[in-house]
Amino acid sequence: MTLSRLVLAFAASTLFTGGAFAAELSLVSGSVGKDIEELRGQLDDFEKESGHTVKIVEMPASTTDQFGQYRLWLSAGNEDIDVYRTDVIWAPQLAGSLVDLTEAAKDIVGQHFPSMIESQTVDGKLVALPMYTDAPALYYRTDLLEKYGKEPPKTWSELEATAKEIQEKEREAGNGQMNGFVFQGAPYEGLTCDGLEWVASNGGGQIVAPDGEITINNPKAAAALERAKGWVGTIAPDGVLAYKEEESRGVWQTGNAVFMRNWPYAYALSNGDDSAVAGKFDVVPLPASEGGSSAACLGGWNLAVSKYSQNQEAAIDLVKFLSSEKAQKQRAVNQSRLPTIPTLYDDAEIAEKQPIVTEWKEVVTNAVPRPSAPTKRQYNEVSKEFWTAVNETISGRGSAADNLDQLEKRLRRLKRSAWE
Repeated sequence: MTLSRLVLAFAASTLFTGGAFAAELSLVSGSVGKDIEELRGQLDDFEKESGHTVKIVEMPASTTDQFGQYRLWLSAGNEDIDVYRTDVIWAPQLAGSLVDLTEAAKDIVGQHFPSMIESQTVDGKLVALPMYTDAPALYYRTDLLEKYGKEPPKTWSELEATAKEIQEKEREAGNGQMNGFVFQGAPYEGLTCDGLEWVASNGGGQIVAPDGEITINNPKAAAALERAKGWVGTIAPDGVLAYKEEESRGVWQTGNAVFMRNWPYAYALSNGDDSAVAGKFDVVPLPASEGGSSAACLGGWNLAVSKYSQNQEAAIDLVKFLSSEKAQKQRAVNQSRLPTIPTLYDDAEIAEKQPIVTEWKEVVTNAVPRPSAPTKRQYNEVSKEFWTAVNETISGRGSAADNLDQLEKRLRRLKRSAWE
């Protein structure tokens, strides 16, 4: 082939923007609600600005399934995925396969909550940048509480009583599908979040303490799970044992629940044109036990670059674009996603469009973390053991005390002498 043909062939197979190679990137992401639709719109903007192209590799909604696939790909050195959307709890487990972003992000990390940056820093290396944070809410039907002269519950006992009364009266009035309360009861990572909230709000601790001590096997934790077991088949449908976020939202958004525990993403969707509860609901912090404090599990998603990416520079640019103030504001306005940039909680447009965001700053800053930091690479196994014990209990298979006793034994075997 002549030199001129070589040049033409090279030019035909590549694109240049400002003299830089235009990469073809792949970003892998799970989703709930309209996450993928929102992400695609932001990626289109990135493509116009950068000249790169980005393909979304969609994953199942279950974070448990996502993590399993991520670990397989990264352990195999998969070069096909450049950027991973990662849960806040995964940094210690995946860090060895992710690019250190410390130098690339040194000028922007100060914009974010320090705790969010710290959560993604492993052995001094920043392995992911925050996309948004998360802390759940108790959604309630304003029309129904007003109809029956009730106030939003501050304790679990108040929730139980109000849910039971309104459920019964609505069913008597002809709405046989009405449920008092829906939440996430399926055996997966979401139940670790719900279960941790029940336990922590009852003074039962955090499964594993920050110093690594296993603390879950205690009477207050057992009492919290026994109380939740009493909801199934009474104020919550039997099917709640298989509910994840979207199943809970489905029941709620069709108008068939008085209360729902869910993340802020459901706020924007619940006010959508296709929602039966649009304009008929509000949110408050999750209830607590009498004398206890509300406990909202800390969630959130981040963006990490694979060590095996062949386009690391472009991938880092993409991560910085999607974690930027502009992108986070779009996500807050369109999807009621909680920013990791504190100044956005004072943004007037966000306050007008999605009031839950500006009202949730204190909830976020006081949210309860899952024990991924003390349990390190073994967190996934710890969480699986916990959600299994919780699901067994609320399903009526054994008492909470017996299940937590067995859970402690399994966790001690995982720990051995120290978490790794």
